[in-house]
Amino acid sequence: MAKRVGFATRMGAIAAAVGSAVGLGNIWRFPYEAGENGGGAFILVYIACIIVMGIPVILSEFIIGRSTHSNMKAALKKLSPGKKYYMFTYVCILGSFVVIGFYSVVCGWIIEYLYQAAIGHLSGHTPEEYSDMFSALISNPWRCVGWTMLFLVFNFLVMSRGIEKGIERVASIMMPLLFLILIIFCIHSLLLPGAGKGLRFLFYPDFSKLTIHGVLDALGQAFLSLSIGISCLVTYSSYFKDDTSLTKDAVTVGVLDTMVAILSGVMIFPAVFSFGVEPTAGPRLIFEVLPGIFQQMTGGYVWALLFFLLVFFASLTSTISLSEIPITFMIEEHKMSRPRAIAWTALFTVALAVLAGLSFNVLDQIKLWGNNIFDMMDYAASNIFMLLGGVFTAIYVGWIMDRKVIHEQLTNGGRLKGTMEPFVVFCLRYVAPISIIFIFLFLTGII
Repeated sequence: MAKRVGFATRMGAIAAAVGSAVGLGNIWRFPYEAGENGGGAFILVYIACIIVMGIPVILSEFIIGRSTHSNMKAALKKLSPGKKYYMFTYVCILGSFVVIGFYSVVCGWIIEYLYQAAIGHLSGHTPEEYSDMFSALISNPWRCVGWTMLFLVFNFLVMSRGIEKGIERVASIMMPLLFLILIIFCIHSLLLPGAGKGLRFLFYPDFSKLTIHGVLDALGQAFLSLSIGISCLVTYSSYFKDDTSLTKDAVTVGVLDTMVAILSGVMIFPAVFSFGVEPTAGPRLIFEVLPGIFQQMTGGYVWALLFFLLVFFASLTSTISLSEIPITFMIEEHKMSRPRAIAWTALFTVALAVLAGLSFNVLDQIKLWGNNIFDMMDYAASNIFMLLGGVFTAIYVGWIMDRKVIHEQLTNGGRLKGTMEPFVVFCLRYVAPISIIFIFLFLTGII
């Protein structure tokens, strides 16, 4: 039997894992969530969620993946022979398709705006014209679906190169570039007049503006941002080497992911306040508000181009990780070749992405509980699949998995100190599942 491929270097593995986590959730969603939920107060709750739930759940996925060097289904079969826990794998696979289905539509919008920035069409417009520009994009089925398909071509071209030459190489190039562009943007934003107001909004905790919904949004944002709950990190960690420090890598992923989110806020809010824009602009922030800000900056063409290039990098590294879940599953469980597994994954992904893209135009009359197909997929991904996956993974590792396996994985067979083990197990047994179950019941209207 051929030896299972893996990441060639530790840095490549970390870049891939961070790339999986860093995406639109950090650069697109985090700023507007913070803007709508009181800035600094939201960030404090978000960081707390990362520490007591995000990093422990990352570790739980790492433990499952690295201990077996297998996809989610095979891993659960090895760890719990004769049990049916592996059936949850199908929930994870369905969740990954749902996420990439709506996510790739937003990524298509990013490519459209990257193109418009490159040809100079994002300058010289009024705020109303920027709003009309975005509305024209999503209402045009050919443009909306066409850009989405182009993005998916990029995605699956990378997947076709495999783990080391595709995923690892792209992540190792794009993640440093992403951080570099972010830092350049942050420096520029901090030099704008009135930038202090933006920083005060971002970092001063005004708890009077934080509601229970804001707290729930912070947890949902933590799960969506870290890409946990649908076995992304189980899949990636199955390619980790046995001498990898899982604890160190999990903390690194959590810290770097949080840094990108906060740096995105530093990049955006000083500019928002400097140019007198409302910080609660919501999901339209980067498509309707930021282009207008860029044109008022010196060198606005360059800033607009760099920004949408930054978001494109973040988007691509995330969709790659989502795609690898079903691809690895098909290769190992159904003995498919990688090209064939990619073809099937692409087929399912395209079908869902087309439905999501058309939900703003041709299929806009189709509503589920008052929401279009895109919004329902978004809701199902962050409020159902990821939360259910987080509960399952936390309970499985915290209560069901052999404690010896946990200890061996966290200490690399006794070669490393397991100082975080009691904290991790406590969070997985009590803090994470209780909190996630409460939030799930609240969001679904049961309580």
